[in-house]
Amino acid sequence: MPEIPCKEIAQKIINDLRSKPAPKKVLAAVLVGENSASISFLRQKEKAAKELDVDFRIYEFPENILQDELDRKIEELAEQESIGGLIIQLPLPGHIDNQEVLNIIPLEKDIDVLSERAFENFRAGKNKVLPPAVGVVEEIFNYLYENTKIYESTKNLKFVIVGSGSLIGKPISMWLERKIAELIILNSKTENIKEKLKDADVIISGAGKPNLFSAEDVKENAVIIDFGYSFINGKISGDFNTKQLSNYATTQLKYTPTPSGTGPILVVKIMENFYKLNKSE
Repeated sequence: MPEIPCKEIAQKIINDLRSKPAPKKVLAAVLVGENSASISFLRQKEKAAKELDVDFRIYEFPENILQDELDRKIEELAEQESIGGLIIQLPLPGHIDNQEVLNIIPLEKDIDVLSERAFENFRAGKNKVLPPAVGVVEEIFNYLYENTKIYESTKNLKFVIVGSGSLIGKPISMWLERKIAELIILNSKTENIKEKLKDADVIISGAGKPNLFSAEDVKENAVIIDFGYSFINGKISGDFNTKQLSNYATTQLKYTPTPSGTGPILVVKIMENFYKLNKSE
């Protein structure tokens, strides 16, 4: 049962970026509060940036910062010419309006494609970069085609997306709608969710609900791309339960592991976006 080699895919992108001159500008990341998952993600980005000689700086603000003050701080960062990319690490505290903050990011510095303007450009096929999660799905399918010669065309495959958040489900579903015939969007509260997964050729999950489904709930030759990331008893778990995979050793299932699955590719796609947005500096 093949585990998709996500680290290998990520390393290939890193190697490609290494062959190009690193942008001279700063990649800035904003962290509000002390969310452990957010800190973990930022450390991964910091590590990748160091590998590429990218000047990566984290700007930390307290959990109780007021909306107006945070907006002002983000505006100050956005206006700095030395900053070539700006990341707002989500989630933000509950009293903060996420979209208000994200909309401050200038189009030319929006690495994650999360401002309304950047997202509308993406919807229209005009944005310079893809949302990182979309880039991950594209890279995985390129790998599957190049190495297994399957999925030459995704057009006739049945896709199911679990989750409709702004980071994963929403951009991926919008991108796929232009490419495939059948797309079903579910969420972790959908009734009989496992029944709806049975016929899917490809399952892309970003629900953030640990062990939401397992191998017995999907087709034998399904592809599972798992963006889920949860902590259970101090251990990281995805939406896809891999604990019983040994019981299904004869299947042709292909899946991304958690950890070391979509995460490493996502991080390097963020770096790739930074390179693309600063190509002409």
